[in-house]
Amino acid sequence: MGRQLSSSENRISVAAIVVTHRRLEKLRETVTRLLEEPIDHLIVFDNASDDGTAEWLRQVQDQRLVVRYSARNLGGAGGFSAAMSDARQMIDADWTVVMDDDGRPVPGAIAAFREMDRRGWDALGAAVFHPDGTVCEMNRPYRNPFWRGREFLRTLGGKGRAGFHLQNDAYRPDAPVVDVDMSSFVGLFLSRDALATAGAPDPRLFIYGDDQLYTLNMRRRGLRIGFAPQIRFEHDTEAQQAASGLVLSPLWKVYYMYRNALIAYRVAAGALFWPLVPVLLIKWRRKSRDYGADAAKFREILSIAVRDGLAGRLERSHDEVLELAK
Repeated sequence: MGRQLSSSENRISVAAIVVTHRRLEKLRETVTRLLEEPIDHLIVFDNASDDGTAEWLRQVQDQRLVVRYSARNLGGAGGFSAAMSDARQMIDADWTVVMDDDGRPVPGAIAAFREMDRRGWDALGAAVFHPDGTVCEMNRPYRNPFWRGREFLRTLGGKGRAGFHLQNDAYRPDAPVVDVDMSSFVGLFLSRDALATAGAPDPRLFIYGDDQLYTLNMRRRGLRIGFAPQIRFEHDTEAQQAASGLVLSPLWKVYYMYRNALIAYRVAAGALFWPLVPVLLIKWRRKSRDYGADAAKFREILSIAVRDGLAGRLERSHDEVLELAK
């Protein structure tokens, strides 16, 4: 775990960012948890919630809290983009940690971050668990197999996802900090320099893949991202896992998942992207079996997502995407 920092080195400013949309119960728990932690600032970006979120936030009496209200839903990517830009311009903290409204630090996580040796790291990602203590698969960081020979050979040799994602041994609280190429937006700590260099996510992504693209591009710029197992977050997600992976509901989310995945694969795979595409398409079309009566609609949306992803098209409006699922 490395040496602990002295009390003077721990006197850093830490800002937290939470993006929310219409999930007041989860947001309430996350904001309460954060304000019990030693953070200096909290920015909540409210993505046009209509469930009483704004009214509840106005009642929170804590000078550390700043709320940004959006008149329309910009999605997670749009919310993080706006909030991270605000954090740089308004607060300029030493470190900024980002999360969704259903992701939150385990008690003591921020203190653990303050106490750890952060030297040499531009960003640090937390170990993310479900509330029952199991590892949250969707937040499992990875080392890009297209950039790393060992991971490439393990993946090619039949390990599949396990060939390049960190395994459970890396999650032990006493395990060392290891460098990764992708870390999720649940408990990702960004240094001032990292935020200045990487900027904000592309808001046109709307949802899914914004964290993957953001951290992959950080690595391409030479920034170092560490996975710190002593910093623990929980992700109270209701997403469903099926035999072939995540099952998305409502169906319009299918578009963003696969369009953005192709854009991220292009960054990750480089020259190997086009040979990889047929393999991905076969794998993804097989996922339709998990959608039952909606299988045909899944394939229809997937086809449009693939066309836009291969073309790098990010201009399709959210209203257009909603129409695809009707």
